[in-house]
Amino acid sequence: MTDIYEFEGKTLCNTNSVLGEGPTYDPDSNTVWWFNILGKELHELNLSTNAKKVHPLPAMASVLARIDAGRQLIATEEGLFVRDVASGKLTFYAALENDKPENRSNDGRTHPSGALWIGTMSKRAENQAGAIYHVAGGKVTKIFNGISIPNSICFSPDGTIGYYTDSRLNRLMRVMVDPQTGLPAGEPIVLVDSANEPGDIDGSVVDADGYIWNSRWGAGVVDRYNPDGLRISRYKVPAVQPSCPAFIGVNADRLAVTTAWEGLDEDARSAQPSAGALLELGIEVKGIFDPVYVI
Repeated sequence: MTDIYEFEGKTLCNTNSVLGEGPTYDPDSNTVWWFNILGKELHELNLSTNAKKVHPLPAMASVLARIDAGRQLIATEEGLFVRDVASGKLTFYAALENDKPENRSNDGRTHPSGALWIGTMSKRAENQAGAIYHVAGGKVTKIFNGISIPNSICFSPDGTIGYYTDSRLNRLMRVMVDPQTGLPAGEPIVLVDSANEPGDIDGSVVDADGYIWNSRWGAGVVDRYNPDGLRISRYKVPAVQPSCPAFIGVNADRLAVTTAWEGLDEDARSAQPSAGALLELGIEVKGIFDPVYVI
């Protein structure tokens, strides 16, 4: 039985992104980073000072991975770039589907080995137009093909299990992974089949105990699954389209979630002023920090 909880959290940032996505946290600076994909923006919120910055980008981007205190790796519709934190300068790092200008990056996360998994999709969300790639040391390898809307890329704390979904199919997949390289070491199997339930499996993150926290797009909730795929709790949020969670705070004991107002009409937006905001669930979690990308 799933325990259901009302929202008792708060709004961390009320800048209403069309499509808020890709949140991550930098423990060195106590800063949350996330994207407004369709608005071509990178958002920055310092939790110590509450200082907020919005960095315009030359292209749609969706994933940020820390490299070190001064550099970040970001995935965009034009490939992978190293971003200088101080200046914002982007330096080309690696191509990502440069033969498919109709595609863009979507969900992604760094594996404990320091490799990155990054998904791509059609800008028009065409069926099976995208894929999921493994990126390590500048080498880009396609690992899963025929994905329509890649999401939920995340890993068990020991790096032996990977998760992902095609949100159009609405099945959370589980695959064994080589903990040393971050490459798949087996065939994916279905862990959670929610094809017949309201809402879509969107972004996910795994806590220190191996439990999966998932934003359910269209349902206005964040779900928590145990490692066997059993949904044990559901947390309501005041936005029908939550997109991705992230552990934040100096102890990784808080949970933030990005949201979106993409596709909502005026009435729907008026009914949920938090659509597009960065929210925090008012609960204590046992999170872990995203690993750094090894360049």
